[in-house]
Amino acid sequence: MRKLPVLSILMLMAILFGWSTPASATPWESKVDAWVLETAAHGPTEFLVMLEQQADLSPSGGLPTKAERGQFVYQALTATAASSQGPMIAALQQMGVEYRAYWVVNALWVRGDLEVIAALAQRPDVRHVYANPSVRLDAPVEQTPAGDLSKGIEWNIALVGAPEVWALGYTGQGVVVAGADTGYDWTHLAIQNQYRGWDGSTADHDYNWFDATAAPSLTPIDPFGHGTHTMGTMVGDDGGSNQIGMAPGARWIGCRNMDASGAGTPDTYIACYQWFIAPTRVDGSDPDPDLAPDVINNSWGCPKSEGCDDPNILLAVVQAVRAAGIMTVHSAGNSGPNCSTVNTPAGIYAESFSVGATTNMDILASFSSRGPVTVDDSNRLKPDISAPGVNIRSCYKDGTYAIMGGTSMAAPHVAGLVALLISAEPGLRGQVDDLETIIEQSALHIVSADCSSLLPYPNNLYGWGRIQALEAYRLSALQRFFLPMTLK
Repeated sequence: MRKLPVLSILMLMAILFGWSTPASATPWESKVDAWVLETAAHGPTEFLVMLEQQADLSPSGGLPTKAERGQFVYQALTATAASSQGPMIAALQQMGVEYRAYWVVNALWVRGDLEVIAALAQRPDVRHVYANPSVRLDAPVEQTPAGDLSKGIEWNIALVGAPEVWALGYTGQGVVVAGADTGYDWTHLAIQNQYRGWDGSTADHDYNWFDATAAPSLTPIDPFGHGTHTMGTMVGDDGGSNQIGMAPGARWIGCRNMDASGAGTPDTYIACYQWFIAPTRVDGSDPDPDLAPDVINNSWGCPKSEGCDDPNILLAVVQAVRAAGIMTVHSAGNSGPNCSTVNTPAGIYAESFSVGATTNMDILASFSSRGPVTVDDSNRLKPDISAPGVNIRSCYKDGTYAIMGGTSMAAPHVAGLVALLISAEPGLRGQVDDLETIIEQSALHIVSADCSSLLPYPNNLYGWGRIQALEAYRLSALQRFFLPMTLK
């Protein structure tokens, strides 16, 4: 059967759905990422359809508690999606294509060919059609087995001063950290007791685990090992002498956004962000924003070379997470030593707290990505902060340990520090601006004029410098007695 040309399809769609096409209208191709058009030329492809109507989350900033912010953001986002997605869903159903709706950003995942893409892009309620390529995590630059060694407190944990905060009675207790990664070996002895779904005898994975990949698991798994390593740096402690984590008293939950090969998509990243705002049962039902984490570690990136043409593809999602009072920590990337190599979502955003990697001598690792951010023309200073990221020993898949290096290893130090600060000062829960300012102002400031840095610090190599846990605790304690932080 002879196929109708795209323009004929569009005319037919206009008749069926009542679309209007003004003579001055922008060509529909301008609303579609180049990657989508290129891949669709060879057959059906996956893409994300961003709708024009988006929720106004600005009132959340005036709410005093994280719980109130979380509830407001959840209600605002879900209400916007419910009120605006109906016509789009009806059109997709009539076209007979696969789709999946999201509320964390008013968008839908769709699988369709060029004719479907053209029909959707022509709609006035569609803002943009984004690529959904399979992308890979920013893989560690080094990795070696470490064995089940009893080494006590790891050098990196000692260097940043976490044990001094523990000695004051603050280990992360009462705080929930989260990770979006390749999954987690939840039965590993270094992180099992810290898992929120484990009570010491039975496991309950509802509200504590979600798998956003194409082959989801109903129980936490990590066939790759990367996620387990990062979680170990956040909370790891086997109860013996393997003290590998920043906040061993915290509890953790996890979302798998990358498969067994370390590949993810913007779709899986969005799905995990949405789940963190309102965790669900493992089957995705009964979301509850009251069970949201306090901080999320994100040791991954979405490079342009693999299809993320628009640097703002995840911006609205990250903004929603922050509006809900959840801090998002991101690895800066392993594309150094050149300047302007912090260049992938979501680590490039002002709303993300991006982390560079240092050595045991507080020297920036050669692989650590540098700022400024130029991919979105912002010239934004990045990274925001630095932490140890070279020769980091932590837990690994199948109950083992491994030594890895990369900004993926640096970021969880910062997420763990957030847990320590909230456990010491519960009033900081949900106060993302204050948390970031405390970490920045208390850092070991390291001077650099490289990469167009205008000030000695913060600069485009180290950000504000390498984190210092005890100094951050002291500054947070001062905040309790004096005026709120206004230094940022």
